[in-house]
Amino acid sequence: MKTNEVKLIPIVQLKQNKSKENRSSSIMKIGAEYKWKKGYTGKGVVVAVIDTGCAINHADLKNNIIGGYNFTEEYDGDITIFEDTNGHGTHVAGIIAGSKNGTGIVGVAPDAKLLILKALNRYGGGSINSVVEAIHYAIDWRGPMGEKVRVISLSLGTKTPDPDLHAAIKRAVANNILVVAASGNDGDGDTKTNEHRYPGAFEEVVEVGAINKENKVSVFSNTNEFVDLYAPGEDIYSSYLNNSYATLSGTSMATPHVSGAIALLIEEYEKLLEKELNETEIFQLLMKHTTPINTKENTKIYVLNLKKNPIVSVNEQESTKKLNREMLLKCFCEARKTQAFFTKCLDENSTEEEKEFIAELVKEYAKTSNKILEYCGINFKK
Repeated sequence: MKTNEVKLIPIVQLKQNKSKENRSSSIMKIGAEYKWKKGYTGKGVVVAVIDTGCAINHADLKNNIIGGYNFTEEYDGDITIFEDTNGHGTHVAGIIAGSKNGTGIVGVAPDAKLLILKALNRYGGGSINSVVEAIHYAIDWRGPMGEKVRVISLSLGTKTPDPDLHAAIKRAVANNILVVAASGNDGDGDTKTNEHRYPGAFEEVVEVGAINKENKVSVFSNTNEFVDLYAPGEDIYSSYLNNSYATLSGTSMATPHVSGAIALLIEEYEKLLEKELNETEIFQLLMKHTTPINTKENTKIYVLNLKKNPIVSVNEQESTKKLNREMLLKCFCEARKTQAFFTKCLDENSTEEEKEFIAELVKEYAKTSNKILEYCGINFKK
């Protein structure tokens, strides 16, 4: 590989279109459905996907694409045509935000919007300059309603760190955009050794490694001191070219699981806290939604787990109680007139630790429960 090129390295197996909606086991494994049941689907969050483009008329993607740009020489350099000629970008986009439309696949954040930035060609290669331009475009882009990019997803890499690429990423982070990138597929099966790919190995990037269905680090996954967390990356089923579907493996597939998860967390916690979170705060929330696991080499990795629902804010002294009250209020309001429904709500929305906390909160705020019920417009039957 030339030093000024970036590349992606997927493993491909094509599968036929499915007539019914398929919730990939990897989506369920990370706990995305847990967030959906609470009403969070990534709505209002824009994720920029810098890849090979996207099959813009794919049934599972066409309604979630908010815009795009072509940075390659394909289509005679027409900047308005960002159609995928490889399949990789379409697959990544589906993992992030395949729509919940009753057919095909469902992504992690099915209501998130996708900004498709085509920086790689039909062979999966491209120039670092194209990627740099795409990052700056994502930072400056504004949607028809003033939307801004909140997440940049990069399932690509190069072995050589590039200063212009690093500077572009620093600018994105300074603009409160989380940059998520694959660790690479050059691993040797030993989590104690270091293999670096950039931009993933830049400190400012949320670097993602791949695990298999047994929560073990994939043999191909790069490991290094900058990998922040791991997500499913083997045999991932998602959208592909010609309105079809494919199974791919790689850290390229693990990365969009995290990008989609961030979209869910942004929607959830910005609604709860009633403010826009900065890049550091969102990263802290992401890492609170991971589970530590010890590897066979006795090293610790962190695996994405959206079922973990810490009822804490990024500014704990100011808003921990606010978040807990919001959770309590949600259960009261979903109670639908009976104590039984309130109990069911706690069972569906809380961990055991959270249930204990909320039980104490009920006692603490027993005197104000009537106000809460009045706010919800319901009354418990005695």
